[in-house]
Amino acid sequence: METNEFKIINQGDLKKLMEDVALIKEILFFNSNIKDPEGKLSDWAKKELKEARETPEEEYVSLEAVKKRILSKK
Repeated sequence: METNEFKIINQGDLKKLMEDVALIKEILFFNSNIKDPEGKLSDWAKKELKEARETPEEEYVSLEAVKKRILSKK
């Protein structure tokens, strides 16, 4: 029988799972400065994206340079 294939979920485990999903949703949708719940870019994100696209490649900072800056401050 198919019902034998399903494990019984502890009510506490189910509640914890629901809380975890709610937290993930909050992090992804409600606390994001980049997107609103519908997935559209906010005005702030549009401005940042425009500025980033207009920045010439000569002004880019390499990952190695960033690592050196961070490590030199320790």
